[in-house]
Amino acid sequence: MSQSEARFTIRSLIATAIGTIIMTVLVLEASGRIDHSDNKDHVPVGEFEAVHVTPDEEFRMSPKSSELHAVCEQGYLAIAADTDPDFRGILVDYKNRGVRCARNPGTGSNPPAGEEQEPADNE
Repeated sequence: MSQSEARFTIRSLIATAIGTIIMTVLVLEASGRIDHSDNKDHVPVGEFEAVHVTPDEEFRMSPKSSELHAVCEQGYLAIAADTDPDFRGILVDYKNRGVRCARNPGTGSNPPAGEEQEPADNE
């Protein structure tokens, strides 16, 4: 057998790899191992980054606006889709704590559920 004689062509190896991946997905789907949840209650709306803004520094961001907008939902900041008003999610930090709409819930926004507004000091 000479070295110039190849047993398998690169094209056949690539086709075999792609076919194997497709067959694996089909078998997993048919056996019910791939879960397609219809419950969208706990699905993340998106991933967000905070851009630190200081008065003396400029920051760069895209001139295009996203298809999302912020709303205050029970005292917490929620992100809602422009295209579907029912699609919204509360913004949480890395410890799954809600981000308030205002520093003091008594400044015009509704207090978060379970929290009471602090009385204003009139001294």
